[in-house]
Amino acid sequence: MSATIEEVETQRTEENYLTADYGIWSWFFTTDHKRIGIMYMISITFFFFLGGAAATLMRLELMTPGGDVVQAETYNKLFTLHGVMMIFFFLVPSIPAVLGNFLLPIMIGARDLAFPKINLASWYFYMVGGLFTVWAILAGGVDTGWTFYTPYSTMFSNTSVILAVVGVFINGFSSIFTGLNFLVTVHKMRAPGMTWFRLPLFVWAMYATSIILVLATPVIAVAMFLIILERSFGVGIFNPKLGGDPILFQHLFWFYSHPVVYVMILPGMGVVSEIVACFARRAVFGYKFMAYALLAIAVIGFLVWGHHMFVSGQSMYGSMVFSMLSFLVAIPSAIKIFNWTATIHKGSLSFDTPMLYALGFIGLFTIGGLTGLMLASLAIDVHVHDTYFVVAHFHYIMVGSAVMAYLGGLHFWWPKMTGRMYPEIWGKLSALVVFVGFNLTFFPQFVLGYLGMPRRYYEYPAEFQVLNVMSTAGASILAVGYVLPLIYLVLSLWLGPKVGSNPWNATGLEWQTSSPPPKHNFDVTPVVKEPPYAYSEERNLT
Repeated sequence: MSATIEEVETQRTEENYLTADYGIWSWFFTTDHKRIGIMYMISITFFFFLGGAAATLMRLELMTPGGDVVQAETYNKLFTLHGVMMIFFFLVPSIPAVLGNFLLPIMIGARDLAFPKINLASWYFYMVGGLFTVWAILAGGVDTGWTFYTPYSTMFSNTSVILAVVGVFINGFSSIFTGLNFLVTVHKMRAPGMTWFRLPLFVWAMYATSIILVLATPVIAVAMFLIILERSFGVGIFNPKLGGDPILFQHLFWFYSHPVVYVMILPGMGVVSEIVACFARRAVFGYKFMAYALLAIAVIGFLVWGHHMFVSGQSMYGSMVFSMLSFLVAIPSAIKIFNWTATIHKGSLSFDTPMLYALGFIGLFTIGGLTGLMLASLAIDVHVHDTYFVVAHFHYIMVGSAVMAYLGGLHFWWPKMTGRMYPEIWGKLSALVVFVGFNLTFFPQFVLGYLGMPRRYYEYPAEFQVLNVMSTAGASILAVGYVLPLIYLVLSLWLGPKVGSNPWNATGLEWQTSSPPPKHNFDVTPVVKEPPYAYSEERNLT
């Protein structure tokens, strides 16, 4: 229903979510999806740099073959801290919790998410889970690795495993609440005329991601709970001496963790689709195929967890099936690459900061995807299993691609979120530095892994030192690339020039409201009358 004249006038006099002065405490009790997205952004930035600090110490240690900086036990705690923070508290929630929370209701013409109080509760669950994990660090750390593999996590480790596991368990509720909220919002709160095939691809990506969050997260929560039961009360679930099966944990863990790989990457695909369409000034090529491919990736992602277990003792026939399914998931992923390329082809391109990040995403994701096909092959996977080849592949997909997309989306929608523009020259520089630093960090690790250097070792043969020094040098460049946006984006809040509602001349409902948006997003409920990405030659000339 359209708002009445009185409601419109009332809304127009309201201040936006950033300038409303109700005191700092009002943020902790807000149900405004935009404020909650901002709180998530601040929180995950903290956890990102905490995990990055651990990675910095690891790379310093690996500059030399011997254990010069830290001892083996400390190194184990560092890569556990790095993995837990980056996976559970940055990569999984980054785009859904920040950009999804902020943008999804506006993109479909809604005033908020379906369950605003549950949305706020999801942030509190996230923070409580994060604090438990930080507590585990302060209590001496955890040395099991981010996978918490049994029986080490249940029988042998003397570190603060339970605190970290409780943190991950609690954090799971945040993911479930967010996914449930997004699903109901997309189904029930779309503006008049916003049919399924008028949804922006970013919304499709959030929808597919939410399916994974709701269906997969309970599995990891159960696995974490079972670790607590066995470690605390001696219940025989994974311990072979008590009739348990340690491989059962791997099945539970990877049944969650492989679909969640796509929780980290599907939102990035949605972000890149929006950016490419805007800066190529063209509708996304094969829009319906792109939407169906997002859903296909979400579904097939539940069927390939066994490719992480080729050397765990599962049957050869099971491994062959998982290998085949792993090749199958490459098809909808390849559709994305080809369709973005077709969208760019003959487009009226402009290489602003978001587009540079999007192009970086496409390049890094292509490398990560092709090496993923190599790992889906049984013969190659057995050779490079538990080597730095796997580390490099994982980081090209999860860190290179996902972080590129997150930073690209942050730069694309930053004027909408804040009403101010960042310095474009610094944005372009940061995109270039991140791309160069990332490739210098992780491409040498493909070579290291193929030559046989195992991951998770703090010492290594001297012949691997040159490649490790290159990787550490790249990590230092990458760190600069990550710090730069933190500095100039924060400074832009005060020094950046103010912008109008649509600085990129983009399509989409989010660009039809003010920057920053008012509390209820729109003065009048919008009515959608055209397909997404309706870029025309007239718009190109404006």
